[in-house]
Amino acid sequence: MAIPRAAKTQRRTRIQEEKEEKILEAALDVFSVSGFRGSTIDQIADVAGMSKPNLLYYFRTKEAMHRALIDRVLYTWLEPLRAFDANGNPESEIRSYIRRKLEMARDFPRESRLFANEVLQGAPHIEDELKGPLKDLVDEKAGVIKAWAKAGKIAKCDPYHLIFSIWSTTQHYADFDVQVLAVLGQEHGGGGRFEDAARFLEQLFIDGLRVKPAS
Repeated sequence: MAIPRAAKTQRRTRIQEEKEEKILEAALDVFSVSGFRGSTIDQIADVAGMSKPNLLYYFRTKEAMHRALIDRVLYTWLEPLRAFDANGNPESEIRSYIRRKLEMARDFPRESRLFANEVLQGAPHIEDELKGPLKDLVDEKAGVIKAWAKAGKIAKCDPYHLIFSIWSTTQHYADFDVQVLAVLGQEHGGGGRFEDAARFLEQLFIDGLRVKPAS
């Protein structure tokens, strides 16, 4: 995980920690809109309301700020998948996963767009994580889904594409929220859109995974 420059030189004070959080909040605003390549330290300093030299005391480079944010996003984004319990009821586990991913889309849209921008640019800063820890976790949970299918608890399916489908349908409500709101309009585009989405996606995935009775 990226360590702020100030943390390397001395024990951080409460004020230093607050400054670092302020900088990262500003960086998240900028990166989530412009991506890594389109963002500058000057933009981040301006949003943070700090001078560039002051900002650089805490984070020496744009890469350091981006890395700190990406590390946080990866940990937070994968937490619902880590909670996927092999010993739980498959229907309950899948419902919970869908809802937690939608809650993240609702509560962390900037983080979702930051991650999407990174992947769209070829994941230059997180390729090792995607091929390492993320792949290992997905492999583990794919094994759980395969075991459920083998035990007859859910219909047979490709576990990887099931996970990808849940990712894409839930994160759509963060990455393309402007489009969602434009299409739904005032009547259906309020905060309830996430609950509506949850009910629909639960029905879509759960019905598709139910074991059909033999004819």
